[in-house]
Amino acid sequence: MDKRKPKISASRKLMLKYTNDRCSADDDDDDDDDDDDDDDDDDDDDDDDDDDDDRGISMMVATATEQLEQELEEKEVEKTKYLEEKSPPIHTSGMSAEDLQALCQDLHAKITVVDEERYNIEAKVMHNTREIKDLNIKVLDLRGKFKRPNLRRVRVSADAILRSLLGSKHKVSLDLRANLKSVKKEDTEKEKTAEVGDWRKNVEAMSGMEGRKKMFDAANQ
Repeated sequence: MDKRKPKISASRKLMLKYTNDRCSADDDDDDDDDDDDDDDDDDDDDDDDDDDDDRGISMMVATATEQLEQELEEKEVEKTKYLEEKSPPIHTSGMSAEDLQALCQDLHAKITVVDEERYNIEAKVMHNTREIKDLNIKVLDLRGKFKRPNLRRVRVSADAILRSLLGSKHKVSLDLRANLKSVKKEDTEKEKTAEVGDWRKNVEAMSGMEGRKKMFDAANQ
């Protein structure tokens, strides 16, 4: 069986052609820059080069599509040619029973050989996929086994934060407790007892006939 010669794909041809065109364009640009001395002429040349690049890219895309279509057609032709070589048409007309039996045995033998090769290839593919899965599982296990270091909490003051932001040269002292009111526990207890006492006095004053009279007078006013 003759080995097929490796073909250059259309994308590879496109890249080679693009690099060659770019190299030739760069050479032309260098020659033009050496010949021209004025800045205005250089700007016009750059605009022309950009237009040429756009045209070249569009031409390359068109040629690439044509080459891809041609490559697909060539693959179809090669496929039909390979099938014609490997599986020629069988002419059974005028053959005896013994010849037909021999032909069937030969075909069965070829089918068994092809099935064995296909089975071996499928077994290799399954083995490789299983190995890939095992390696992925091992990678995940290694990621899960990674232990994070025990971090220690560090209290940072406002001065240290400002020093780290502004730098060591700037000395800034920030006292966050300066604007806070100082509240003592005794003052809060006195306020609570005063509120409770006032509430009870109001209830006692409004109870009974005198309280009702006061409420009636307040309503009439």
